[in-house]
Amino acid sequence: RRVAGPGPGATSLTGAGAWGRDTAPFPHPTPPPFTTLAWRLSHLAEMLALRADHTAGGHGMTREDYRVAGDAAEALADFAASAAAWRAALAGADDAALDTVGYCTYPYGSDPEDAFLSTVWWVNQEVLHHGAEIALLRDLYRARRGQA
Repeated sequence: RRVAGPGPGATSLTGAGAWGRDTAPFPHPTPPPFTTLAWRLSHLAEMLALRADHTAGGHGMTREDYRVAGDAAEALADFAASAAAWRAALAGADDAALDTVGYCTYPYGSDPEDAFLSTVWWVNQEVLHHGAEIALLRDLYRARRGQA
């Protein structure tokens, strides 16, 4: 909860609403704090929503605008909606768009300086990377509780 403030190693909470996601400016803490399922899912949902907005939407959404979910069901629904928005942005891009530098104007990365295909590659690797972490943590949690 936002009222509890940032966790260990974080300096602030990003996002809108009653919940926030821990963050810290570069250089990040070393060693990095262990991030939770909720943090990883929120990170992915925010990234997909913002990149979709800066590709095919209003080009104005910020991290401070993204409302962080407060429970698992809401987080899963947010992720599904964000993934659908990103999928729609990709479906609307033709071959020429893939080669266009700055096709995505996402302000928290190199998107304005990259060909859109590079942005698509980066987003895919983020989803794969953090999605695999989520699956592993979910399985470890389930095994710890004695559930097969």
